[in-house]
Amino acid sequence: MTWWESRLPKRTPETTPPRLPRTEGPSSPSRLYEDVALDLHRQLLDELDIARLARMPAEEAQKAVQEAAVAILDRDYPSIVGAARDAVIQRLIDEMLGLGPLEQLMRDPSISEVMVNSADEVYYEREGIIYRSDVRFRDDEHIMRVIRRILTPLGRRVDEASPMVDARLPDGSRVNVIIPPLAPRSPVVTIRRFRADKMTMDDLVKAGTLTPELARFLAACVQSRINILVSGGTGTGKTTLLNALSAFIPPSERIITIEDPIELRLQQPHVISLEARPPSIEGRGEVTQRDLLRNALRMRPDRIIIGEVRGAEAFDMLNAMNTGHEGSLSTVHANSPRDALHRLENMVLMAVDLPERAIREQIASALDMIIQVARFVDGVRRITHVTEVVGLEGNVITLQDIFRFVQRGVDGEGRVLGELAPTGIRPGFADKFRLAGIEVPNDLFVAGVW
Repeated sequence: MTWWESRLPKRTPETTPPRLPRTEGPSSPSRLYEDVALDLHRQLLDELDIARLARMPAEEAQKAVQEAAVAILDRDYPSIVGAARDAVIQRLIDEMLGLGPLEQLMRDPSISEVMVNSADEVYYEREGIIYRSDVRFRDDEHIMRVIRRILTPLGRRVDEASPMVDARLPDGSRVNVIIPPLAPRSPVVTIRRFRADKMTMDDLVKAGTLTPELARFLAACVQSRINILVSGGTGTGKTTLLNALSAFIPPSERIITIEDPIELRLQQPHVISLEARPPSIEGRGEVTQRDLLRNALRMRPDRIIIGEVRGAEAFDMLNAMNTGHEGSLSTVHANSPRDALHRLENMVLMAVDLPERAIREQIASALDMIIQVARFVDGVRRITHVTEVVGLEGNVITLQDIFRFVQRGVDGEGRVLGELAPTGIRPGFADKFRLAGIEVPNDLFVAGVW
């Protein structure tokens, strides 16, 4: 008898739950045993040392919960066998140690986003398409229990005084929570999944994000230290593309990444990852991306990669690009290359009060290229523009598209028809390829050759 079994109370006829009939077929592990899992969960919450369980290694804690669940099932529900028994035990482990009903979605590597709108309304995203799940919570309190399990290890909280919070799961997945009264109907949870196996440039080519010719050009840009800004809306794959681009940085360089939260997984040996920190419950101790960027400049970086520029750090990023830190990479939320420049202007104004022309001169001098990405109706994320920042003419930053995606329509199966091709313009920074000893054929930029 294990120490878990010794802690279980003996059942009397008055407290013994009703026996459930044995069922056969694929439906047996589903809703029929919901009450069983709930009963087991209540018993284990009463009987197990939860604090001790939390201190155990994951595998040991899972084994302990499994042993306790088996003991209760043998005693109270001997009629539950086979797949149904395994499903009840797994559901209990998910409730005790994981994210409850969401665990079955989190175990699916093809799911990129999980969205809880209410107890009986859970959605997920797979390959850019949103589907409704059959996953359900019992009630709003059930959702809140999962939220607290996410936040407690991080020292974060969410309540009526602070009804919004961002957090991160141990695997790096990003979590956003908003609760009543700001979300009156129910607590809302959005989880952006973290891919353990980051997509390479070859993977993006196979997925239709870009062509092999463009991948070759982008590799040359990174290796010749072109300053690149990746622009796109939410969920368009900006960070995925940034991670793929970073693979072309030579392994001899010292790279400092600045993120909030950390998502990049670089393969180079000399990488320092810095992560911004939100304020504590008392409102103290905040460390912004701008603070980290200023410190990074004192750490002798060869490359600085900012996961996403969001605020006043834009001013320091442009300064770094203009003062010898070439080859910097970052992303920004914007719907077009021109919109990306407008956003940078606004973010610089958050840091300093400069004349409009001075800001645009700094942007035009710092940035070499903007890559625009978008998610299309078929769920595929594609590069739509590769745009050179030419310079400043009058009071306007001049842009020219080097590559552009032209959509021709949608086929009968909903797939977008079109191609990503050169516009016929050779970028002004192409001479940097030759100086870096990188050979890029001229016909790469000739329209109609591909």
